[in-house]
Amino acid sequence: MSQDQDGPAGPDLAQGITIADLRDGKLVGHVGDQAVLLVKLGADIFAVDAHCTHYHGPLVDGLVTDHAIRCPWHHACFDLRTGEAIRAPAFGPLARWRVERDGNRVVVREKIRAERADAPSLAASPRAIVIVGAGAAGFAAAEMLRRCGYRERITIIGREASLPVDRPNLSKDYLAGSAPEDWLPLRPEDFYRDAGIDLRLAARVAALDVEAQAVVLAEGERIPFDRLLLATGAEPVRLPIAGSEQQKVFTLRSRADCRAIIDAAKEAHRVLVIGASFIGLEVAASLRTRGLEVHVVAPEARPMERVLGAEMGDFIRGLHEGHGVIFHLGETVASYDGRRATLKSGTAIEIDFVVEGVGVKPRLDLAEGAGLVLDRGVAVDRFLRTSAPGIYAAGDIARWPDPHSGENIRVEHWVVAERQGQVAALNMLGHATVFDAVPFFWSQHYDVPINYVGHAEQWDEIVAEGSIAGRDCLLRYMKGGRQLAVASIFRDIESLQAEVAMERTTCAA
Repeated sequence: MSQDQDGPAGPDLAQGITIADLRDGKLVGHVGDQAVLLVKLGADIFAVDAHCTHYHGPLVDGLVTDHAIRCPWHHACFDLRTGEAIRAPAFGPLARWRVERDGNRVVVREKIRAERADAPSLAASPRAIVIVGAGAAGFAAAEMLRRCGYRERITIIGREASLPVDRPNLSKDYLAGSAPEDWLPLRPEDFYRDAGIDLRLAARVAALDVEAQAVVLAEGERIPFDRLLLATGAEPVRLPIAGSEQQKVFTLRSRADCRAIIDAAKEAHRVLVIGASFIGLEVAASLRTRGLEVHVVAPEARPMERVLGAEMGDFIRGLHEGHGVIFHLGETVASYDGRRATLKSGTAIEIDFVVEGVGVKPRLDLAEGAGLVLDRGVAVDRFLRTSAPGIYAAGDIARWPDPHSGENIRVEHWVVAERQGQVAALNMLGHATVFDAVPFFWSQHYDVPINYVGHAEQWDEIVAEGSIAGRDCLLRYMKGGRQLAVASIFRDIESLQAEVAMERTTCAA
């Protein structure tokens, strides 16, 4: 919420407003210098922080449903009665204020002391929980376990040397140079210490001993578990480019990868991005922001046509070309000698380094070695349980029965991984919580955000509302007359409404 030179926007809620001022159901005012959102639901009025605790999105532009408010930017959800973050990607609760009513007036003065809302009861309390993977799902699971009041041992084992980070930022603002370093960690180091979470970084798991219920580290240490969450994530696909100099060919998955690209960009003038995927094009946008000449090579005819369709693909290409990106579509890289990339067509491009963004593959070696059932991923049931008792899977590796599409799907989206980690945590504590969240992701291209709700691997019709070229649109991906997914640009409320509608609809229905 912007502020002008005269102070915070909106009325001073400590002085009060009338009920009539809430005729639209929501109003932003302030108490002192803090922006406060008032929400009227029937006879109830709630006062909470006006901004999402994830990326500071304006909640006044969000959607209110079932005593909760959903952020318009990245679909986090908060309970208005408690302030609790009940749906990732937000984890921190909203601040709350006491609402006083005097006849037709509403006054807000006193901030309510921050307290955790009532946690789900502990249906079971395993003695030790081990989480293999320190990414989105692993972090979200550990945070939820402690939020639920679980006080026994939690161990997180991560391959990377850095704290769990907000990975979407690596290809967006942080890579572009517009986000500070402290935006990256999902939580600072003292969070894990204060929560009593044993965080093992730069550690490698050699095997899972399913029968003995132990994780075996590379150096031989055995860590016993009563419940295990396998959240090993995915790793970037590397291309076998003839003659490539590996020190000048990068992928982007970790904080270290991002820093290496930033360091390379400092002395570079031209970069080649291989792949016109979301990651590839976000990297292209970020490096254009840094002033580099960017070439994009991809085998398809249009960027992201497989996911978003032809018209949106053409728009995205035009958007990037308008910012100076040079496309080489229908092409592949034949060779790279550290100075020059030669394409299949024979075209040579003088470049300083390469970023490969051609997709990822799930890390399944541990699951396969443990004898878990695989199905182009780790097969789980609707409670995220694998084929082995006491072992759950979440995130990029998990293939689950999606009630909305009626298919078993595996999705490589950050928010999906976080929400699966939260559900897995509940179920490791003995709950029977079905994972039925509708997949959601967002992508950022310069000043244009693209939100995507649902899952559509195939469709027979795209129904477009608004103007794609005008950057004000919503696209419905239909199959057999049924809506499978929605993509949107600056249609935040409609995107949220589509998510709610999909949540309330299953394939069987």
